[in-house]
Amino acid sequence: MKNKDFIDDFTQGEPWRVFRIMGEFVDGFEELSKVKNAVTFFGSARAKENSAHYKLAEKTAYLLSKKGYSIITGAGPGVMKAANKGANEAGGLSIGLNILMPCKQIPNPHVNRLIDFKYFFCRKVMFVKYSKAFVVLPGGFGTLDELFEAVTLVQTERIAPFPIVLVCRQYWKGMLDWIQKVPCKVGSIYTKELNILQMADTPDEIYRIIKNFKKK
Repeated sequence: MKNKDFIDDFTQGEPWRVFRIMGEFVDGFEELSKVKNAVTFFGSARAKENSAHYKLAEKTAYLLSKKGYSIITGAGPGVMKAANKGANEAGGLSIGLNILMPCKQIPNPHVNRLIDFKYFFCRKVMFVKYSKAFVVLPGGFGTLDELFEAVTLVQTERIAPFPIVLVCRQYWKGMLDWIQKVPCKVGSIYTKELNILQMADTPDEIYRIIKNFKKK
């Protein structure tokens, strides 16, 4: 094989992707290395600005920012925008980890530190590595994916336990009831493992859960 053919094959094939992945990790670590006290917000990108979930995310992020926490989101609209807005208005650090997708996600205007990612798994590492807690508001498949990956990491002791707060009991109650009635009943999930999750309805309640967990 000629040298040029080898180079073309290398740069166009899978090995070249490894360097892109490494670059995303390096950029993420460098940008977030000094972030020590952050809370990540998850929730629906489809939440409207006049919705209860949007307003709750904004108020909670505002309160946590005033208490000294940085706020991390996926940088998009809906709940993410609300949390970044609350952090920004409180004068806090408002971080957005934006994902590059075919249906382009435009970062919301309330992010004051932005990092772009092509790969979801690189982005997920940053959420987990630099967060002291996850605040999970009502959301869809993406929110569920991020929620259950965090639960799995705690369950398998790949990371130290940290607060994972399900916000809006009414929204999550049906899911937790199903887990107790089906997976727990057949032994796929141990009932005690549900203690990884906590539920809350108000900003003050969310803050107390995070604060008390930190003390423990």
